[in-house]
Amino acid sequence: MLKSRIVQQNRSRTVISVSIENIQTVIARDMQAVDAVIRASLHSEVVLINQVSEYIINSGGKRLRPALVLLAGGTLGEIGHRHHTLAAVIEFIHTATLLHDDVVDESSMRRGQATANTLFGNAASVLVGDFVYSRAFQMMVGADSMRVMQVLADATNIIAEGEVLQLLNCHDADISDDTYLKVIQYKTAKLFEAATRLGAIISGADATTEEALREYGMRLGTAFQLIDDVLDFSGHASEIGKNVGDDLAEGKPTLPLLHAMRHGSPAQSKLIRDSIEQGGGLEHLAQIIHAVQETGALDHVRRLARIEADAACAAISHVPASLYRGALLELASFAVDRNF
Repeated sequence: MLKSRIVQQNRSRTVISVSIENIQTVIARDMQAVDAVIRASLHSEVVLINQVSEYIINSGGKRLRPALVLLAGGTLGEIGHRHHTLAAVIEFIHTATLLHDDVVDESSMRRGQATANTLFGNAASVLVGDFVYSRAFQMMVGADSMRVMQVLADATNIIAEGEVLQLLNCHDADISDDTYLKVIQYKTAKLFEAATRLGAIISGADATTEEALREYGMRLGTAFQLIDDVLDFSGHASEIGKNVGDDLAEGKPTLPLLHAMRHGSPAQSKLIRDSIEQGGGLEHLAQIIHAVQETGALDHVRRLARIEADAACAAISHVPASLYRGALLELASFAVDRNF
């Protein structure tokens, strides 16, 4: 059994607080193999590519998406080299999107460090992002599976659509919750979904099990992004690895802001609306955080995330019990209960 501890959240219920390190222990040896694939595959004769790639590799990150490929595969049998390769492919796609995102968002900090675009410039970040994307597609061809290629091609296309949708929604204080959730499902959850689905496909899962693991990934990814939205107003920069209020500064109408705007006082609603529509707004950050907390927006979004995490666990209820399925269940708890 993975180690976990029960923490009293309030008088009404308890939650399981888990450590990401405990979950990673289950696949530690396989993650080392994935890291070796990543390093070998990112090598280039172009010095700048090596410099940026090495910086990215050493910048940390939870590596949840490649872990999902391994854990999903492990629920069905032995984890092998094809799992390691596809786990690296998933991480490359994620890395490429981050490189491009940071340029678009003009971000200066990620994972507690300066972003690549801050250190190397926008042009280098975009072009190295293109290199990482194209290397991922070279590797997926090597998997010699049309189904694998279809899943990854569809996922990267939908992620790109999500990026454009998010751009269109910036500074729009009137978007619906459903519209914002669609962005989450496209931009974030789709790669989680692809990761668990690939683990199932490579392990020869039947259609029912593949669908169960696909849904788990999609629900987990949705919960994960919802908590990221919460942490943008409740976390600490040293823990969450980015500046608190970054989403507000970029004019992104996230769910905590939308909820607070609809349930706050007229003055609070106007302040939030103006900050979304005009961007910036950091001079009013303390007031906006107060409004978000006072209206119960953070608790509301956490409840939505918990619903998604519970649905993720329910989706794999028929998958045979194992250390790997246990890690997937605990990962759903971690996604909601984390503070980074």
